[in-house]
Amino acid sequence: MSQSGEIRGGTLEVERAGQRARAIRRIRPNQEDILDIRAIEQAYRRYARFYDVCFGAVFQPGRRAIVDRMDCGPGERILEVGVGTGLSLPLYPENVSVVGIDISRHMLDQARARQVRCGLDHVAELMVMDAENMGFKDDTFDKVVAMYVASVVPDPERLVDEMRRVCKPGGQIFMVNHFHSRNPILGGVESLLAPLSKQLGFRPDFSLDRFLGQTGLDAMNIRPVNLFDFSTMVEARNNKQCAEAIPAPAFAPS
Repeated sequence: MSQSGEIRGGTLEVERAGQRARAIRRIRPNQEDILDIRAIEQAYRRYARFYDVCFGAVFQPGRRAIVDRMDCGPGERILEVGVGTGLSLPLYPENVSVVGIDISRHMLDQARARQVRCGLDHVAELMVMDAENMGFKDDTFDKVVAMYVASVVPDPERLVDEMRRVCKPGGQIFMVNHFHSRNPILGGVESLLAPLSKQLGFRPDFSLDRFLGQTGLDAMNIRPVNLFDFSTMVEARNNKQCAEAIPAPAFAPS
C-alpha cells in the first residue's frame, strides 16, 4: 500500500498519536467509553468472518447511494471512517485516493484481502485507528464518510467533531446509518433491545433528531435508503469555518 502523505509523520506518527490518546484516557479515565470500545472490538471480532454474508447485500444499496451522492471528483482525497471489511471500496471511482480506518483489526484483514483481490489501486491506506481520536492533520480530506458507524462509536458527537477537523473547511461530510424507527412497533422493539447495546455492538434505538441536535451537523440532504427505507443517508457541509468565525462575547452577561 502507498503512504497517504497526509498523516502526521506517517504510520509511526499515527501509532504515536494513538498512544497519546490512550495515555490521555488513562489520565482522565472514562470507564463507560473504555468498556464500550472493548465491546465494539469484541463484537466485530465475532462479526468479521460472516459480516459480508449477513450485512453485505442488505446494506449495499445504501453504500452505493452514498458514494453516488458524494460525486467524487478527480484527485479528491476521501476518508472512510469505519471501513469495516471494505464492502464500499470497489464503489469509489479510480481517479480518487481513499483512506479507510477502522477500530477492528479483524475487519481490516478482510478489507485488505478485498483490496488485493479486486486490484483497488485507488485505496491508499487501510489503517487501524480510533475514529474519535484520529491521527490525521487538520483539513486533510476533501470528503469524509461514515457508513453504519454513528450508532457504534462510544461518543457520536466526538466522532463528528473529528470528521469535521480532518475535513477541509467547506468540504462535505456524509453518513448513512440506521436510526430509531418512527414506526411504533419497530421502534418499540428497538427500545427493548437498547439494554443489549454492548453485546450487540451498536445502539438499536439511536435517534436521528438527537444526533443532529447534539452534533450540529449542517445537513443539506436527508433521505431514506436500503430495503424498506431501513437506513437514512445524511449529507452535510463542513461548517467548522462558520463556527470558528463566531466571535466570543467581550464580557459575561449580567
